[in-house]
Amino acid sequence: MEWFLLLISCIEILLLIVIVVLFIKLRRSENLIQKLKQNHSDLMEKLEFNAQLEKELVSSFNERQEALRELDQQLRKREEDLKKLLEEADKFVKSPKFARKVILDGHARGASTEALAKKTGLSIEEVEWIIEQKAQ
Repeated sequence: MEWFLLLISCIEILLLIVIVVLFIKLRRSENLIQKLKQNHSDLMEKLEFNAQLEKELVSSFNERQEALRELDQQLRKREEDLKKLLEEADKFVKSPKFARKVILDGHARGASTEALAKKTGLSIEEVEWIIEQKAQ
């Protein structure tokens, strides 16, 4: 009977050791689960932050796109206005009155008939004729 009690006591001690080992493993598992939960929470926060940043980037991109569209429209309008001004300036520069004024002003400043002809695109004879008309 003593052996029997000794055997049962050994079994109880072994069971107690198994329970302690299982308890320690359970604690480790709980700690691991807590770390995983914390890591999951951190990851979710980072994902939310990234989603917010992405929304802000898309929003600012759309705003910049709209601003660029407006600038493009303004640029096209300016281009049209400048083309009209250039056409008017070309017409004015090619007008006989302007050529006459350039020749007479240049002659008054002492420019040669060759330089005036070159400047206006007229022949030397035409420049001399315009100067003679002024003198009369």
